[in-house]
Amino acid sequence: MAASLTTDSSSAGAASRPALHVLIAAPRGFCAGVDRAITIVERALQKYGAPVYVRHEIVHNRFVVDNLRSKGAVFVDELDEVPDGRPVVFSAHGVPKVVPASAQARGLDYLDATCPLVSKVHRQAERLVRAGRHILFIGHANHPEVIGTFGQVPEGAMTLLQTEADAEAYQPTPGQSLAFLTQTTLSVDDTAAMVAILQRRFPDIEAPRSDDICYATSNRQEAAKAIAARADAVLVIGAPNSSNSLRLVEVAERAGTRAQLIQTADEIDFAWLDGVATLGVTAGASAPEILVRGVIDKLAQRFTVHEEAVTTATEVMSFKLPRGLETA
Repeated sequence: MAASLTTDSSSAGAASRPALHVLIAAPRGFCAGVDRAITIVERALQKYGAPVYVRHEIVHNRFVVDNLRSKGAVFVDELDEVPDGRPVVFSAHGVPKVVPASAQARGLDYLDATCPLVSKVHRQAERLVRAGRHILFIGHANHPEVIGTFGQVPEGAMTLLQTEADAEAYQPTPGQSLAFLTQTTLSVDDTAAMVAILQRRFPDIEAPRSDDICYATSNRQEAAKAIAARADAVLVIGAPNSSNSLRLVEVAERAGTRAQLIQTADEIDFAWLDGVATLGVTAGASAPEILVRGVIDKLAQRFTVHEEAVTTATEVMSFKLPRGLETA
């Protein structure tokens, strides 16, 4: 389903600007988990007053982090940077169990902004280990979500697989019962290929009760494919440390077009757009809509922009806030 409009340009030179058809993916931008995490920080600031401390970036987006910082949030790497008596929020990516345990031991008020879909993976990991299975975890090394998930179970209970080669090479110990889980922000296609390898090699491997890759990641990748199939190039708005945003670039490229990741409109490379008549635009799950509109406005300074929304799914998901913040 598509809707279109032409961006208004009333300046004298508008008629001489080259035309640019912009396909805007929907869904794009904020997902329910990101929206919930940001709201938790904002409500904590209302309830406790500034400063409220946040362990790591609440989500992977510089604009979002800077905006919360301007309201009184203080971002730190570790709990020992949080002074006694101040509240601390854990990021949407999840944290190892030792982190809330340490906060509790210090008597800190803490708020867990872990996305509920990440928490679901945590609970599955615990269940599988209790059942005596070794978990093969498909994900990216050093990503906060992966670190948080590994921190839910005893050391050695999980093995990280990053590539198809890893999936082919893994050798279980004799008699080992296996299961697999995945990071929530992976490429749907890449993950399916790795799962197929594991299920071929280990027919008795236990799969998750439901797909671990979250609805928002899947939906944004399908929307990116839809615009990439019609575009000469695709701009993905997101952060370079955002897994789901990087996957959108890969998805667009695999669909047969060139793609580029930008954080804001200021990073648009107009030379890169030479010869582009149809441009796709999408945004990772941590990128707010204001950044999308900023990109369209910047493009309208150089082009006569005709916008077309390309909708592949409608999202209605929402998550509850922690108790005590509902009406902060």
